[in-house]
Amino acid sequence: MSMKKLLLLLTLPVALLPFTAHAQDTHARDTALALRDTSPVQATVHTQGNWDLKRCVDYAVANNISVKQADVQARLAKLTLDQTKLSQIPTLTFGTGLGVNSGRYQNPTTFTLVTQTTMDNSLALQSTVTVFNGFYLQRTIQANRYAWQATLANTDKLKNDISLNVANAYLQVLLDNQTTTASQGQLRLSQNQLELTRKQVKAGTLPELNAAELESQVAQDSSTYITSQGNTIQAVLTLKAYMDLDASVPFDVDTPPVEEIPIEPLADLQPESVYSLALTYQPLQKMDALQIESARKTVQATKGAMYPVVSLYGNLGSNYVNTPGQSAVPYAFLDTVGHVVGSNTPVTGLAEGYNLVNTKAPGYFTQLNQYFAQSVGVNVSIPILNNGILRTNYAKSRLNLRNQELQRDQDNLTLKQNIYQAYTAAVTALQKFEANKITLAATQKSYEFAQKRYNVGMLNTIDLLTNQNNFFNAKINLLSSQFDYVFKMKVLEFYKGLGIKLSKE
Repeated sequence: MSMKKLLLLLTLPVALLPFTAHAQDTHARDTALALRDTSPVQATVHTQGNWDLKRCVDYAVANNISVKQADVQARLAKLTLDQTKLSQIPTLTFGTGLGVNSGRYQNPTTFTLVTQTTMDNSLALQSTVTVFNGFYLQRTIQANRYAWQATLANTDKLKNDISLNVANAYLQVLLDNQTTTASQGQLRLSQNQLELTRKQVKAGTLPELNAAELESQVAQDSSTYITSQGNTIQAVLTLKAYMDLDASVPFDVDTPPVEEIPIEPLADLQPESVYSLALTYQPLQKMDALQIESARKTVQATKGAMYPVVSLYGNLGSNYVNTPGQSAVPYAFLDTVGHVVGSNTPVTGLAEGYNLVNTKAPGYFTQLNQYFAQSVGVNVSIPILNNGILRTNYAKSRLNLRNQELQRDQDNLTLKQNIYQAYTAAVTALQKFEANKITLAATQKSYEFAQKRYNVGMLNTIDLLTNQNNFFNAKINLLSSQFDYVFKMKVLEFYKGLGIKLSKE
């Protein structure tokens, strides 16, 4: 067999690859989501400077264990996709065997029975390529691609959930910081009032009872201030827990003025418009859509598995045996060829005979060339009876598709309910915030009048403290309602796909 023919035979299965790959991958370009780098992010703790919301979220996303696990699942799904792609190319297997035989056996090269100890060596090169299998491989590749992209969307969902939790905890830290500052201001005000009252008591213009009542108020304000400090520390620890940050790491948050936090107009966050955008931007909805597509392709793949499978194969092989060969050596001798009629005298003539003489076994490469064999052919496998496995798999895949569609409907329903609830909560928070602003203005005016009357001796200490406490509580309630309103609005912006930002940058 010539070298040209040998190369043609070896490359035959590979040459068939374009025909089998032509129909397999109608999605040759991955989407931008699928092309992104899924390598896990490693974060380093830098304690210098204050932590803003973006830094907190980035650190939390980079160090959260659930996100890391989701990243591992995405990598596993990508490996599954890559493996199914490689299933399209021809298989190529090389095998060799070396053995020693003793006793009577059949020579694998001459097929004669011999009784001796010999050594043989076999070589084989085999290749197989699937030409048609009901588009099972092609649909499986598409299903695995959608499944991989769904794992990426699930990772994004986890990141969004973490971002929302971190933002909520971050705003709680800001609120507690503001409350602590207000409590500290209230304490200083009471201390200054006590100091002034003591001077007036010493001068004889006010009774000792006024100083005693103010001392009680200072003690109460000190307790409130200490409680606010404890709440701030607890809020910081909660934020660190969401970030997976060591509780002992020094940590100070950046505190932007709450009134400078950008907020979308409530008119631009109507629930129906937010819901229509959320169906496009929310990772959970993307994941549901991708899982449905994956299940749909799996249905097509399991249906294709019931079709006949056509494949091509090619084999190359040879053998070597160290059994000695035999050659015929001619020799001449006189042999009776007949008798004379009548006298019966024998008539002799020169005859030729052959003696079998053992010779050295042919060389290794000589035998490989002599016994070199080639084969190429077509295999057709038709599933007839297989215990109902293929039809059961097909039925299961259809039910799985239906289940994914129901899951999508459930997730969409939950999303819509959450958006309407968030919108109602935002409207309520805004109304509460506006009401608290009116309350603060009223209590401030009342406190200022009370202070003036107290200074001229027209109001007792208890009434002054009552107005002072009302004014303080109104400030705290206003701060709380303002942060609550900001967070409720940020939730709506989150559903709209705007992310969570506490600055205009």
